[in-house]
Amino acid sequence: MFNFKAFRAIDEPERCEKFVQGHSDVLKQYGVTKVTSSNNDWVKNPFVYVVTVETADTQEVVSGLRIHIAHPDYPLPMEQAVSQVDHKIFDLVKNYSVEGTGEVSGLWNSKSISGFGVGAVLLIRAGIAIATQLKLGSLLALVAEYTLKPSLQKGFEIETGIGNSGTFFYPKLDLVATSIVMKDPENLPLADSSERERIMELREKLQFNKIEEGPKGKFEVNYDLLLTNINWRNDI
Repeated sequence: MFNFKAFRAIDEPERCEKFVQGHSDVLKQYGVTKVTSSNNDWVKNPFVYVVTVETADTQEVVSGLRIHIAHPDYPLPMEQAVSQVDHKIFDLVKNYSVEGTGEVSGLWNSKSISGFGVGAVLLIRAGIAIATQLKLGSLLALVAEYTLKPSLQKGFEIETGIGNSGTFFYPKLDLVATSIVMKDPENLPLADSSERERIMELREKLQFNKIEEGPKGKFEVNYDLLLTNINWRNDI
């Protein structure tokens, strides 16, 4: 069984540490030792919310993602990364942040659970589902090729206003990344109908158990996506 837990980063330092360690281990497995958007200052950022996936038996964090809410004092990871090649990223984020915007960042998945569909499928759904609790008008992301298709199925579209029609060589020259945006995370008009139903279910129930099914078969998931301390606008 897997436990999905959503929380504000500064409220759960121990969980954040597990996230950092797990993410670091995965990057090393793929030979990536320097990635701008993987620095760990986010653990002290009051505008970061996290979803972790733990194994029920060991409590090991085996997958995770973060949502960084745009704030002038806390540049988004993609602002820091993309600005090295395209300064238009700053105006793009500024325009989206008028209605509140957040970046889905730091998505990772341990090799020990690859094939279950936890990261690219269930975790992205969970990240989108908590966006409405935070009253975000849009979501941004910089995604690798393997997460582009599942992200588009869930209602994202390619953000062509930066890069080469939205594409970048990042974080190594042999890896292509694409900038994407979800302009209506509440109604999900561009999402596949099946994906919209699943995300809406997560959003409505927040705390429940469910039997999920992936390429490796069926498995149980305990979802706890109810956030506390959601009034980030009070800190602006």
